Amino acid sequence: MNRWFARIAALLLLGFSVAANAAGAAPFQEGAGYNKLPSAQPVGHKGKIVVTEFFWYDCPHCFEFEPLLEAWAKKQPADVVLERVPVAFAPQYVAQQKLYYALKALGKVDALQGAIFNAIHVQHIPLGTPEQMANWLVGRGIPKATFMNAYNSFGVQMETKRATQMVTDYQITGVPTLAVGGMYTASASMPETPNNEKVLQAVDFLVQQLRAGMAKTAK
Repeated sequence: MNRWFARIAALLLLGFSVAANAAGAAPFQEGAGYNKLPSAQPVGHKGKIVVTEFFWYDCPHCFEFEPLLEAWAKKQPADVVLERVPVAFAPQYVAQQKLYYALKALGKVDALQGAIFNAIHVQHIPLGTPEQMANWLVGRGIPKATFMNAYNSFGVQMETKRATQMVTDYQITGVPTLAVGGMYTASASMPETPNNEKVLQAVDFLVQQLRAGMAKTAK
């Protein structure tokens, strides 16, 4: 009888040990929730954690992700910065890259980002050419000439080239994808992050890890 009680006690202790280990385990790991880039990429905003969204306006998954990402960004403390990089996996999508950077140059991204997604995916308004974009933006208070000057500017051309290079450097093969600190990427392509909510949880985990590392370095 004593041997039976001893065996039960041992099994209970083993169960508690497993539970404790599980509770202390990291919710995400490299290759299981996020990927680590072969080499860290430069990011701006010294002393802050930069989260970069790679997106495409015509992507339905990016459209679904947009309100969640906006809500997430509003909750972040001052040490987290959200940046966006429009991708062009084919030459015909470069126009939408330039749309984003033209609006950024005009200081209109925050006001119009959601409206562009809504126009394309809900209202089914084609925004694939500069002419279509300019005509639509007139109704949003941006004169056609103002937009076209920004769209064709040297600065927008340089930003577009930089975005295309970043897609290569960050090994982006699908969107939306989030990069954290120029070191990690997370997307819904992994079993551990099968939806947008899980992706943002993985990003939160990475942000916490980087924040802890920065705090140690500062000591």
